[in-house]
Parts: sequence; C-alpha cells; structure tokens
Amino acid sequence: MNNYLSNRLLRLAESETIAMSQRSRELQSKGVDIINLSVGEPDFPTPEHIKEAGKRAIDDNFTHYPPVPGIPELREAIVHKFKRDNNLEFQSSQIVVSTGGKQALANAIYSLVDVGDEVIVPAPYWVSYPAMVQLAGGTSVFIHAGIEQDFKITPQQLEAAISPKTKVLLLNSPCNPTGSVYSYEELKGLVEVLDKHPGVFVISDEIYEYINYEDKHFSIASFDELKDRVVIVNGVSKGYAMTGWRLGYVAAPKDIAKACSRLQGQYTSGTSTISQLAALAAINGPLDETYKMVEAFRRRRDLVLKLAMDIPGLKVNNPAGAFYLFPNVGAFLGKNFRGKTIRDSRDLSFFLLEEAHVATVSGTAFGSDNCIRFSYASDDDSLVEAMKRIKEGLSLLK
Repeated sequence: MNNYLSNRLLRLAESETIAMSQRSRELQSKGVDIINLSVGEPDFPTPEHIKEAGKRAIDDNFTHYPPVPGIPELREAIVHKFKRDNNLEFQSSQIVVSTGGKQALANAIYSLVDVGDEVIVPAPYWVSYPAMVQLAGGTSVFIHAGIEQDFKITPQQLEAAISPKTKVLLLNSPCNPTGSVYSYEELKGLVEVLDKHPGVFVISDEIYEYINYEDKHFSIASFDELKDRVVIVNGVSKGYAMTGWRLGYVAAPKDIAKACSRLQGQYTSGTSTISQLAALAAINGPLDETYKMVEAFRRRRDLVLKLAMDIPGLKVNNPAGAFYLFPNVGAFLGKNFRGKTIRDSRDLSFFLLEEAHVATVSGTAFGSDNCIRFSYASDDDSLVEAMKRIKEGLSLLK
C-alpha cells in the first residue's frame, strides 16, 4: 500500500471476506456454479407497506436535509418500540438515527473509547468490532468462548478480563457469526460482574433481535444496575429485510446520545429521509412479515443443522438466533488434498470454494480459526445441494 496514506489506514487489516468474494466472482465468470453461503442478509424482499412508505416520501418531496439525530416522528417511534418490545423507557433525546447499524455502532465506540482504553470483545465476534476499536485508538481484549460453551462467555471469564483500563464490553446477542443468544439468567450473571465495576460501559449490538427462535429477546439494558451504562445498537436491516435502506440507531444515556449526534454531524449528518420514512412504517407497522421470515429461518436452521450433523468430523451447536451456522472444523485442519495441507479455516474455506463450489466465510474473520460460517439465508434447494457438496468435498481430505 502506498506510503502517503495515513498510518491509521496502513494499520487497518483488509477484510477477510474480500479475497473470498473476489475468487467467487472469478469462478462464476468462468461458468462455475457457486452456491453462496457467505451472505449476511435476509434473502426476503422488504415488505410492501414499507416500500410504499419510501415511495410516498419521494412523491411527497420529503427530500431535504433532516435533523442530524433523525426526524422527530421516527425517534418517537423508536422510543415506543423499546417500550412495546423490551419494556425499556427512553426519551427521544436518547435516540440517534444513523446510516446503518454499522455507523450507529461506530458512533458509540468513537464516543466512548479513547487512546489506551480497553474494550472487551467476546470471540467469536462480528468482523468489524476490532477494526472500529483500533480506529478509536483503543485495544481489543478478546474473551474466547468455544462451541463447548455455546460460544457465550461466562461471568468468570468477564471478571478475569476486566482491568483498570477497561472502558467497554461489546456484547452481541443474537450473535453474528454463531447464532448464540444470551438468556436472561446468563445476562444476569454478567451484570453481577459489571455491577462491581462502575466505570465499564456496555455497547449491546441487538441488530438480530427479532430473529430469535427459542425465547423472548432480553436486552442487558433491562437490568437497573446498568441503566446509565448501556448503549443499545439496533436497526431495521435484519428484522425487516431492509439491509439496502441503510438505517440503524442507538438508544443511549443522554450525554452519550448527544455525543453520537455531534460526531455524526461532522461526517455524514442525517440519514436519508426516504429511508427514515420507510423505517417509520416498519417500526410502527405490523410484524406479520417479520414473523413469516423468522419461521422460514427456523425451518432452514433445522434443515441445515440436520444435514451438518450428518457430516463426519463437523461439530455443530444449535444456534438460537440470527441465520448462521458456525461449525467447528478442527477435525479437518492439518489434512491434505492433492499434496496441499489445510492449515487453517481460511484454507478450508477456499478448498470448499474451489472443490465443492460453495462459498463460506472462514472463522479467522470472526476470531475463531477452527470454525467456518455458513449462512442459511437461502432457498431450501440451494441449502440441500450446498450441504451435499460440502459433505462430499470434506470427504476428499485425508
């Protein structure tokens, strides 16, 4: 990379998924039939009533600059959503609407984390967490939770990771890439630890809130002990199949929300007015289409899980949310095919792409090198064929 670029950028690692995407496109351009299980978005269209709201916004010329933290009607709707769905009390001044959940998350991290601060990041983690912490000048402290503990950290692990430099715990439930969901009792155990460390804040990424198969979604913000120390990050992308509309939001203590708005005002200002009115229709409207989508994901989860359990050497858990399977592939590392050794999950992902013609994401991208991620946001026939190809491909490794 050119040396006239900033040191900040030079220190930033390339996304683990870029090389995979590039190679997938190369193979497809040559006529190879690739089944893509790497996609991190619902394969459903945005519901009609939401699309109609976006169209009306254009027809009604709702196309001027909005307030930086969001239009008042949408912020009030988000307040109502938290009361309705989570029994949480907020004021509209605590809500900041952003261009996607990723920007909302970045706003929260950059508002709280300073140079030298430590951010506890449970691993496996979503790919951008460590990069955002790094850009803020902070240091990621990883807590590794394997498949044997359902990829969820324990209170004992959290206590051991906290130091005088700890500023934030970055929690994600339901989780990308594992699909794991923290129960009320599991969250309570973490809260009891955090209660002893009043200087530690929590950024709770709840973007997959509605895609939960086992139980009611519990937010760590529900606990009074942490009432003034939790920033919730959420948005409309996953639960309403609105990834391309790019709208997320934070709910935070007033001073943190004000900081997020001030920061956003300097680099993007307000989110698209069209997307805001579409999100208003989504949040105020019925959840019927969301429930149908979640039931489809549940059925696909069961299908893929059954097929994965039939693959010798693949170790799986039962994901309770999101739309990913994150199997342990440690049994295949060190094996060979045509003289080439599979050294890590990245090698295995490329092997599956080249030999089985299935695109996955290596666990390296998520801080867990002995796993790979399958997305089951695809149709049944494609999922069945993909798992068949994976089984046959893995059987070639000796």
